[in-house]
Amino acid sequence: MNAESQPLILREDDGGVVTLTLNRPGARNALSRPLMAALMEALAEAEADEAARVVVIAGAGPGFCAGHDLREVRANPGRAAYEALFAECSALMLRIQRLRLPVIARVHGVATAAGCQLVATCDLAVADPGARFATPGVNIGLFCSTPMVALSRAVGRKAAMRMLLTGEMIGAEEALRLGLVSHLAAPGALEAETAALAGLIAAKSPLTLEIGKRAFYEQAEKQTEAAYAFASEVMTRNMLARDAEEGIDAFLQKREPVWEGR
Repeated sequence: MNAESQPLILREDDGGVVTLTLNRPGARNALSRPLMAALMEALAEAEADEAARVVVIAGAGPGFCAGHDLREVRANPGRAAYEALFAECSALMLRIQRLRLPVIARVHGVATAAGCQLVATCDLAVADPGARFATPGVNIGLFCSTPMVALSRAVGRKAAMRMLLTGEMIGAEEALRLGLVSHLAAPGALEAETAALAGLIAAKSPLTLEIGKRAFYEQAEKQTEAAYAFASEVMTRNMLARDAEEGIDAFLQKREPVWEGR
């Protein structure tokens, strides 16, 4: 089977963890419009799957994701094409953030430009020690403006501006220090440590995970007082859920909870 006939997204299921692998290794998994559309479809299918608890996004081949497909971009010039491309990419990032399931990026090799944006957008990110990150658009006369949205929300302003203005690569340890990734795997243990993290999360109440993820991003956009009012209402509704009752009872009775997802 040649590369063109391979599926753009590979899916693997294991105990409630859905791994979606970007499958354009020859192009460093560059986000072509067909690949973004395939990922959007795969995310929708995972969200509709009642057995799914966590999504892991990974990359096939030598790297995670090298950003937009510049050959595709130059082959389709013009305002309408550019507007459609960046609208589709923005919709993909928002889809990940709004997905009811937690999403973990499993990063190896390079994650640059829109690939770095993808990492910053995911709820958590586990990096191989050799992973590298950059928003290098400035080097080719194209400021990484859409990656800037996710990056500036994941790391501090000065750190984001440094990456955006210089285009320089940073290593996995610095990405962890800045908050671009949440976990740094031991050498050779990227898949195992990502699976362990995903499994830990997948064991929680699916309703609670959904409530919490949605509330996290909503409160982050509010002023502090409004955020507390919002979070208090969310927590009140959460307390009325059957899974909260079960979880508290199980804790008090020193047993494992049995989640019902309601």
